[in-house]
Formats: sequence, C-alpha cells, structure tokens
Amino acid sequence: MGKTKKETVSLNQLKPGEKGRITGMALDERIGQRLADMGFQQGRPVECAYRSPWGDPAAYYVMGALVAIRGGEAEKIQVEMESGMENGVK
Repeated sequence: MGKTKKETVSLNQLKPGEKGRITGMALDERIGQRLADMGFQQGRPVECAYRSPWGDPAAYYVMGALVAIRGGEAEKIQVEMESGMENGVK
C-alpha cells in the first residue's frame, strides 16, 4: 500500500460526509476558546454533517456532538483531509 495523500483545506470547504483532522485555528481568542471547549481542537477528527441550502451555517460532528458554526469561523479552521475520507469512505 502506498502513502495516503493528504490535503489541507479550510473547514468550510468540506462537503457533507467528508472528514478531516483539525490542524490549526486562526480565530480570535474568545471564539477560539468557545469552539475549543466544544471539541474543535488540533488533532481532533471532524466531519461535515450538513450545510444549509444557502451554505451558512454548516453543522459538523466533533467529539460525538453535532455543532453548527458560521462560515466565517469555519473558514479560519484548517483541516487535513485524506484522500479516501471523502463521503465517509476510508
């Protein structure tokens, strides 16, 4: 088996069913701490569960919870997406 290709994207670029692992966040301290308290922390797996028809907000599974966040915040969270993790397939 070969190496798995990894791509870093913003969280808001994940489509429903796609998964990744959080690699960093560039949020102001107040919002960053609030999201960290809800499980958005470096190294944690995250999955896009739902995107509103207008694209904002979107809901993500993280640490067993379903959390909806605005696109502006999701845009500042970087995730590493592995090929083969799209649509829940690995």
